[in-house]
Amino acid sequence: MYLNPDCRHLNIETERLLLRPFCQEDLNDFFAYAKVPDVGEWAGWIHHKNIEESKTILNMFITENHTLAVYSKFDGKVIGSIGLDDSFWSSSIKGYEDGKTIEIGYVLSKNYWGKGLMTEAVKAVIDYLFSNTDVDFLTICHWVKNLRSERVIEKCGFVFLEEGESKTRIDDNLRKDRRYILTRDHYLEIKRHS
Repeated sequence: MYLNPDCRHLNIETERLLLRPFCQEDLNDFFAYAKVPDVGEWAGWIHHKNIEESKTILNMFITENHTLAVYSKFDGKVIGSIGLDDSFWSSSIKGYEDGKTIEIGYVLSKNYWGKGLMTEAVKAVIDYLFSNTDVDFLTICHWVKNLRSERVIEKCGFVFLEEGESKTRIDDNLRKDRRYILTRDHYLEIKRHS
């Protein structure tokens, strides 16, 4: 069962980042990273062709209230996003069919890859969700060839569950993905040992 988080008033601060709801003033920053080829494609969507496309999606983020802006405290701009969504495959996980779940998805500006920022952001979101909601487990997945995302997922404590196939917004072709889970018990065990 999807636990729908309301991100309207959520602010999560880390050393370098502020994770907060999107607002209309983020449009130029959003378009700046969303228009770059090879950014959205790794997350399953085509890079934005114009600012109007970004505006439409930004309005969706604001209305739906389950996507956080990743704001760089040092640069003073939005450099990515973290979505807290319904998992299309979690209901088939043996032993967790009735559990409350959220799937985490993310994208980061290409200019900020390789700096550990998304790992920092995802860990903060995980900590928030397990400390402030009654979610039972979190899921996450990545395209098989997306090794950068795989490293983030593993550093955040997720455990590999299975390979699958899913469609993207890019085309109608099925792409192989790798699916992971992080249960509340496993998260608490990681926290005890850190």
